[in-house]
Amino acid sequence: MTYIETTTWLFNQLPMFQMQGASAYKKDLTNTLLLVEHLNHPETKFKSVHIAGTNGKGSTSSMIASILQESGYKVGLYTSPHLKDFRERIRINGEMISEDYVVNFVAQNKSFFESNQLSFFEMTVGLAFDYFATEKVDVAIIEVGMGGRLDSTNVITPLVSVITNIGFDHTQFLGDTLDKIAGEKAGIIKPDVPVVVGEFTEETKPVFISKSKSENAPIYFASENSEVLYECGLLGDYQFHNKKTVIQTIQLLQTHFKIEEQHIKLGFKHVVENTGLLGRWQILNKEPFVVCDTAHNSHGLKIVLNQIQKHHFDTLHFVLGVVNDKDLESILPLFPKNAKYYFCKPNVPRGLDAKVLQEKAAAFGLVGNAFNSVSEAYETAMQSAKKSDFIYIGGSTFVVAEIV
Repeated sequence: MTYIETTTWLFNQLPMFQMQGASAYKKDLTNTLLLVEHLNHPETKFKSVHIAGTNGKGSTSSMIASILQESGYKVGLYTSPHLKDFRERIRINGEMISEDYVVNFVAQNKSFFESNQLSFFEMTVGLAFDYFATEKVDVAIIEVGMGGRLDSTNVITPLVSVITNIGFDHTQFLGDTLDKIAGEKAGIIKPDVPVVVGEFTEETKPVFISKSKSENAPIYFASENSEVLYECGLLGDYQFHNKKTVIQTIQLLQTHFKIEEQHIKLGFKHVVENTGLLGRWQILNKEPFVVCDTAHNSHGLKIVLNQIQKHHFDTLHFVLGVVNDKDLESILPLFPKNAKYYFCKPNVPRGLDAKVLQEKAAAFGLVGNAFNSVSEAYETAMQSAKKSDFIYIGGSTFVVAEIV
């Protein structure tokens, strides 16, 4: 198979949560354990850092990877989802895995995948682990896909476990209270492995403390530390807490790696160039001021929408699209009524019809037109906006993916 044929098979042959939602969710690690055994346990052949959380996983993972790269190490980075190319998920020192490696890996293991009915995410995790082991990385930064306890990545024993924050997302799988969700995320805490918690609430802190005690894992609450003043290539206000989480993690990693002050400074500054991370308060245009952001749940959107209000503009425009299992009751009330809306459907099976979103939004006083595509919505917003206006593009990772 060609690369295109291979990735098409990965996307379509077996369930993929990113595209299909609930039907792709696996309730245990049986398949992943079978897979890593089949691959001769690549996850034991490199050092790792494991990162879970509702929001900020990608930013935090990328900043840690960037600092380690600036320190001279060969750094694997596994993140999800991708925006443009499947290979964005698996990188070494910012370079995406080669098309040939993806094609050969799938060809060599296709019969095993099929006979064991592995999911898209399970296969992708296996590919990442195999690649990092083969390429002999010094360390790999591994981002959890969803949850933690039952996530396919949760077969590693990292140097440090990181939980960025807890908010309401994927509640149909992880629980409908913050302490239940925290319990799932805390599933990445391993015996004797230090854990860094970025942000906590009254409901979640006891969960983390209890789990860390039961695993004899030293626990560090990064939000209690002083503000991090390094210049950062990632501009969103939500990076305030992520940067604290990164610094606390780096301090723990300094017992395993030589990381100097200049490496930390350059790692923050060059994070986008070093890792290729996109879609985090990404400025696309200055006049009108255009920003896209992958925030898609209430926890992340509150911060982003507050940041918009700090800017000076005449009229605010939103190019907005979501997936069909999004809890609209929790996010639509957050958006301002005094703005123009351009509703669209991201081009994935889970995308919510733009007219349905338009109707739902109208119930919350959000008025605008429905468009046939993300690009049409964006182009119309650009044509409508004056130089002094602000255009925000988001609501879903998939909306951002069609613009950047």
